[in-house]
Amino acid sequence: MREPTPLIVHGTAVNARTQCTHWHSERDIIAIKFRCCGEFYACFECHTEQAGHPAQTWPRAEFEAAAIYCGSCCTTLTINAYLASDNQCPACAAAFNPGCAKHYPLYFEM
Repeated sequence: MREPTPLIVHGTAVNARTQCTHWHSERDIIAIKFRCCGEFYACFECHTEQAGHPAQTWPRAEFEAAAIYCGSCCTTLTINAYLASDNQCPACAAAFNPGCAKHYPLYFEM
């Protein structure tokens, strides 16, 4: 099986696990593809600082889009798979930060 290729994740001081200046706990290891520009950012704050345009939320009709990137195993998940993951990567079992749910309305139509 071929190893997934790491993606370019934009943001401030983003490391290989997609942690940034704003969010960098052991569980802050996802990046999100923003619907507005199709680029992955470490977090909404990185997008606000660097994108130069307002963010758009993903509508429910597009939740099969591969828009969530696990910084632990470099797997890209659909939004539905991520939301159903119980804060754990379905590919590598790495723990995701459950506190990210507070920001879902910034990313996804809820």
